[in-house]
Amino acid sequence: MAPVAIALGSNQGDRARLLREAVAALGRHLAGLRVSTFHDTAPVGVGLQPRFLNAAATGTTTLSARDLLDTLLDIERRFGRERPSPGAPRTLDLDLILYGDLVADEPDLIVPHPRFRDRAFVLAPLAEIAADWRDPVTGRTVGALLAGLGGSR
Repeated sequence: MAPVAIALGSNQGDRARLLREAVAALGRHLAGLRVSTFHDTAPVGVGLQPRFLNAAATGTTTLSARDLLDTLLDIERRFGRERPSPGAPRTLDLDLILYGDLVADEPDLIVPHPRFRDRAFVLAPLAEIAADWRDPVTGRTVGALLAGLGGSR
């Protein structure tokens, strides 16, 4: 069983309902599921669009990292996620942030997520439920990564 961390986000439709239903869908694939509170955040790096509701989830899985990523993409599609352009608004965004101590850089699979260390909208919810988890690349805890962002939250 691999411990995993997933970031959730939505900025289209009934954001809270979409995140709650996505959590239920994740619960069918992750044991010991823990979920942060929902955070209302401004969009970052995606241009002018509606605010996001973000959360984080942790659990364990027997799925490989690739199979888990495919599962996340399938859940996104079932919730109406379309990808007309990079950074487009989305009904649901599920990002694989951490997969145990795996470090992978393959086509369509990069773990840990390459930008999670700089994103308060990922780190703040994740720190609520897994502040002591370590980034296998830097060795820093999620809590330390969040504290390192300082005023950029």
